[in-house]
Amino acid sequence: MQETCSTPDHRITAVLFDMDNTLFDFVEAKVSACNAVNTRLGLDGGRDLLFYFLRQDGRSFEDWGHIRDFMVDNRVFSEDLFAECCSIYEETKIRNLVPYPYIGETLRTLKDQGLLLSVVTDAYFENAVIRLEKTGLYPIFDEVITADMTGAHKPDPKVFLLALEKMGRHPSEVLMVGDSLRRDIGPAKKLGMMTAYAGYGDRNFLESREEKADVTLVDIRDVLKVVNGKNGV
Repeated sequence: MQETCSTPDHRITAVLFDMDNTLFDFVEAKVSACNAVNTRLGLDGGRDLLFYFLRQDGRSFEDWGHIRDFMVDNRVFSEDLFAECCSIYEETKIRNLVPYPYIGETLRTLKDQGLLLSVVTDAYFENAVIRLEKTGLYPIFDEVITADMTGAHKPDPKVFLLALEKMGRHPSEVLMVGDSLRRDIGPAKKLGMMTAYAGYGDRNFLESREEKADVTLVDIRDVLKVVNGKNGV
């Protein structure tokens, strides 16, 4: 664990977690799903489909329209096959979601210490619940704040303000844990939260690195060190 900034002397009573690539490796699950679609289509190079999802064309990272475009460009599109590929993609993606090491035990320890735990994600609520249930983490969290609740996506502060409202916490009482410096760390820090950068899961290779977290985590267990250090445990 590396500390990069000094932080105000406030007790931490809640931890707000990003979901994808902070609690589990969502990118690798997507790669497996893309490979499964390619196998069904008889095409090589599953990562080519992943690149369609990574395009910044105004659609979400999970929009099935990317699969449609991929099939059209490869001249294998039909409505029935498209529906089948979307089903294969979703089933394979969810099946391959596995929490990072020590996630479950760390979250349970935080709960045992009396902290409020919440998730803030750009996924829609239904999709977030499916992922959290598959990984066995859903019952641990007190709140799950999703894009359809706010009509906004990170780094819009509305997302974080709703999380604070639902948790009933002042920003100075909250530790934000996320893998994106731009979408998680920057906005949370501007609101006055302490921030912990989940560098172990960062796949945001093209993002700006200007934002600096208060702490960089080697793995999720470092959250316990941060909380216990701030709370004098």
